[in-house]
Amino acid sequence: MANSGSSTHNGAGAAAFGLANNLASKSKKKQFVAQKVKLFRASDPLISVLMWGVNHTINELIHVPQPVMLLPDDFKAYSKIKVNNHLFNKENMPSHFKLKEYCPLVFRNLRERFCIDDSDYQHSMTKHPALELDKALMGTISGWQRSVVHSAPVTNDGQGRSGARFLTTYDQRFVIKTIVSEDVAEMHSILTKYHQYVVECHGNTLLPQFLGMYRLTVDGVETYMVVTHNVFSRRLPVHQKYDLKGSTVDRMASDKEKTKELPTLKDNDFLNDGRKIAIGDVSKKLFLDKLARDVEFLTNLKIMDYSLLVGIHDVDHAAEKEEEKGARADVDKEETDDRMGDLTDDLKQPKEDEEEYREFNAVRISTDETPDEDGSDGEFVIGSLGTSPDTTAFSLFHMKPMEPGEFDPNYDVYAIKSHPGAQCREVYFMAIIDILTHYDTRKKAAHAAKTVKHGAGAEISTVNPEQYGKRFLDFVNEIVM
Repeated sequence: MANSGSSTHNGAGAAAFGLANNLASKSKKKQFVAQKVKLFRASDPLISVLMWGVNHTINELIHVPQPVMLLPDDFKAYSKIKVNNHLFNKENMPSHFKLKEYCPLVFRNLRERFCIDDSDYQHSMTKHPALELDKALMGTISGWQRSVVHSAPVTNDGQGRSGARFLTTYDQRFVIKTIVSEDVAEMHSILTKYHQYVVECHGNTLLPQFLGMYRLTVDGVETYMVVTHNVFSRRLPVHQKYDLKGSTVDRMASDKEKTKELPTLKDNDFLNDGRKIAIGDVSKKLFLDKLARDVEFLTNLKIMDYSLLVGIHDVDHAAEKEEEKGARADVDKEETDDRMGDLTDDLKQPKEDEEEYREFNAVRISTDETPDEDGSDGEFVIGSLGTSPDTTAFSLFHMKPMEPGEFDPNYDVYAIKSHPGAQCREVYFMAIIDILTHYDTRKKAAHAAKTVKHGAGAEISTVNPEQYGKRFLDFVNEIVM
């Protein structure tokens, strides 16, 4: 896929199965094939293009074998596609757009090393089967007329620097951030060493988990996006959030920021709140050792201005909220049970009509852009819901309930529990963010200007990478107990 030239798709994505009904058959067997609808719904055409692009590029990668090892050219490679007259889904997508995926084999390898399957990545970035389940429960779709709905990532201002746009996938597993061309260049400059570091530490790092990088061109405007693993949890809500650099100069959240429902507080706010990260001696040593390795890596690359993003989940507060919610939910339980009962009745058929029923409810769907070898364009899924065991809709019925403060470490990779003797039961989500700032001439000039303003001894944020790293580690060491 290295340096592949741009390809043009005219009228891409068009096509849908027609509904076939052999009513004239003497055997009275009926076969319904639902219309295949691939919807990438987003109010913003840019996000629709991103969803379409991720779906397309992952499908393309399926046909590219995993190399034994990555080559230097793989870190310079890209794949491009140009689409004109995109008639299908034209209400949600522009008629002309371009998509460029950077270093596709490298990011696929990184996803694998972070234990993220490509199908899961594609699923999170593009699909929302639970939406169709909800429609079925509400009786708004019939058993054989359904669509594969692709749910857009939603805007999230919860992480990182101001100015960038953030979106979170519907399952809150991944974060999509807009970046600038300088960030793309910096990513390319560190990607080889970043990948090597991830390999050496077996993915056990507090650094951002970079999973994909794209350039989207819509209406002649280029937008760069990078995808990372979400620092926070999809199950445990964060009640307080801090962006910590180890500096005390100009490190307090503004009054405007504090009016937000979940403001991003800073170093002085953390200190003024009398906050501590209470994880116990064993977890503290493991955490600080990992942090020190990551900071050494960043220092060697001359990177600075990064932060420790800290999210705090208050277990007892969340439990109280859940109890209140549960009390309200009990009122509606009977109505929900009735809807589920109606749906179950719809799925039941007499045994003597089982063969006819299975044909009647067969739904042909596809998430691939190309036909199968037999000429078909998908696979049969039996049942009106048509969901496989690994989908969200299936897991709604099979998910094992968790106790308050419990989490799945496969998803909440940055989570650490407070130690049993802590004053408050909390779960901390901590990761290093914003690692694409190189200590260049601009940063050196900013350092000189702030030194004149605040004095040589002031703890300003723009210091050289060695000083920055040491001060950062010293600060974190003081607040973790």
